[in-house]
Amino acid sequence: MGYAQLVIGPAGSGKSTYCSSLYQHCETVRRTIHMVNLDPAAEHFSYPVAMDIRELISLDDVMEELGLGPNGGLMYCMEHLEDNLDDWLTEQLENYLDDDYLVFDCPGQIELFTHVPVLRNFVEHLKRKNFNVCAVYLLDSQFITDVTKYISGCMSSLSAMIQLELPHVNILSKMDLVKNKKDLDYYLEPEARVLLSELNKHMAPQYAKLNKVLAELVDEFSMVNFVPLDLRKESSLQYVLSMIDNCIQYGEDADVKIRDFDPDADN
Repeated sequence: MGYAQLVIGPAGSGKSTYCSSLYQHCETVRRTIHMVNLDPAAEHFSYPVAMDIRELISLDDVMEELGLGPNGGLMYCMEHLEDNLDDWLTEQLENYLDDDYLVFDCPGQIELFTHVPVLRNFVEHLKRKNFNVCAVYLLDSQFITDVTKYISGCMSSLSAMIQLELPHVNILSKMDLVKNKKDLDYYLEPEARVLLSELNKHMAPQYAKLNKVLAELVDEFSMVNFVPLDLRKESSLQYVLSMIDNCIQYGEDADVKIRDFDPDADN
């Protein structure tokens, strides 16, 4: 059994920063994880890349050869990845053994995880290769300063949850930038009445019915809640990691190691 995180979220939500911090944290606690780049447009990494989609296809080559723009080119790259799941990805996954832990750093194009089937098919392939997978959705915490942005983030998260059909952890990233945390609890576990009240304050009266439906949608599904992440605090990252590990049952079948009982095992 292998384990995997699929790190998704809108562009600029802090996915690569999260991946980098996660790798450093695991290195500190002597835990092995393998970082995978699924962004064909990525150029620089602050963590070692174990697998890289650019070995299969790169955005620059696609844009140059096919005359596509950045978004169209990226979608072409991801569809090419989908066409090569049984070849390239299967060959790459053969390098990893049982209990290996992979973290997939995904592009920020929202359509990839809301309605285009590329990532869903990618996830299904991982499952067939005996991986337990958790989707980790990052939303910039600055969204809580504007309720209209926040509700759009909730809708995007809900769409990803339904599309991917995976255990799902929603994270409010960049919490170190939030100055006023007084009303934070309202946004960690959103309630329909609070969302509706705030939406009606900020939007024209003709949108009242739409606001009511959106707020009730979030409330009825009872699936969208967020965990705050402040990367300045190791405890915050460890808490998020433990939630994800619990979702994919990481470590439940691990063999007992002698150093758990022998204080001299590291000497």
